[in-house]
Amino acid sequence: MDGQKITISNGKLNVPDFPIIPFIEGDGIGPDIMRASLKVWDASVEKAYGGKRKIVWKEIFAGKKAFERIGNYLPDETVETIKDYIVAIKGPLTTPVGGGFRSLNVTMRKVLELYACVRPVKYYKGSPSPVKNPEKLDVVIFRENTEDVYAGIEWKMGSDEAKRLIKILDEQFGVKIRKDSGIGIKPISEFGTKRLVRKAIRYAIDNNRKSVTLVHKGNIMKYTEGAFKEWGYEVALDEFRDYIITESELWDQVIGDDGVTPTTKPGAFAELRGGKEAGDPGDRIVVKDRIADQMFQQILTRTDEYDILAMPNLNGDYMSDACAAQVGGLGIAAGSNIGDYIGLFEPTHGTAPKYRGLDKVNPSSLILSGVMMLRYLGWNEPADIIETALEKTIMDKKVTYDFARHFGIKPIKTSEFAEEIIKRM
Repeated sequence: MDGQKITISNGKLNVPDFPIIPFIEGDGIGPDIMRASLKVWDASVEKAYGGKRKIVWKEIFAGKKAFERIGNYLPDETVETIKDYIVAIKGPLTTPVGGGFRSLNVTMRKVLELYACVRPVKYYKGSPSPVKNPEKLDVVIFRENTEDVYAGIEWKMGSDEAKRLIKILDEQFGVKIRKDSGIGIKPISEFGTKRLVRKAIRYAIDNNRKSVTLVHKGNIMKYTEGAFKEWGYEVALDEFRDYIITESELWDQVIGDDGVTPTTKPGAFAELRGGKEAGDPGDRIVVKDRIADQMFQQILTRTDEYDILAMPNLNGDYMSDACAAQVGGLGIAAGSNIGDYIGLFEPTHGTAPKYRGLDKVNPSSLILSGVMMLRYLGWNEPADIIETALEKTIMDKKVTYDFARHFGIKPIKTSEFAEEIIKRM
């Protein structure tokens, strides 16, 4: 079947009825979970639209399969194809030893300028969980993808670069660092921060979410993560004033006469709340911030108080997995990397090479990444169909080994799990 390219019109995706979507099969368990996922996605679109819409899949190559075919782990053609077709999906990739890449995944994010790692985490009934009320968790994490310590600006202990930098810091800035130290640099920019927070707030507006929380360690790293917090509030107030209210405004907090201490002034921001009482945001999105270590506690103890979470790279890496652990693990956690328009969707787990070709592992992370992709296209109907059918499948305990061992039952295969989902559509 001939398909058409997705285009951009008036700042939005223009999605044809038969869009061409490139996919990368992936390494390790990639082929197993991609085969299963393609069947689920196609079945849901057929169920929703009865042939009036259909995805035309286009395989492209990266990782081991690309090296075997082309002699390059990340061919230029693959990168250009994703740029050209705008939306793509991939399985997990293994970074080759000595291959010239710190990480294939990180490299793809950088060359495609996919600055927002977006991970929705919510509970599907029946999934095993270590917490009492996993259903309280329903967050979307926006993790900055290009900066922070993950920018990869570092030098090995004893290298000429590390020695020179230690000497410069000592002689020019009076900063003493042990000579046997490796050195890393942590850049966080106003530009990078604001475009991430802007995307998080826009998502909250478009999806009727209640709050956006800036997660940072600004009490210690004042000029990087502290600046992340300040710039986040700036973009909220400067660009989204008609949609948001800050947490301090929510409770009528203003700065007192000393110019420092917050104090409460009844009714100070009642107009922003539409005349409602303090603590009631009305129809506005609450923008607030939390210290990272405090947030790790509160995502467990006050789970349902949080909605959209925006944070620097390292915090986001930890937080994504910590949240996923509450709802069944990485095997059921979706993921994506998104730029201004380009969206690359992927599972959150690795390649698990020991299970390669065994038709054994849980494909839910990739399936649900495809659900994210469908919603990105504006195709909410097949996305809803998949989520409902997947939840029914788990509740009926038709599950792969990772869930089956928690239930003490016999597992089914990856391919069988996909068929069970399709049966319940």
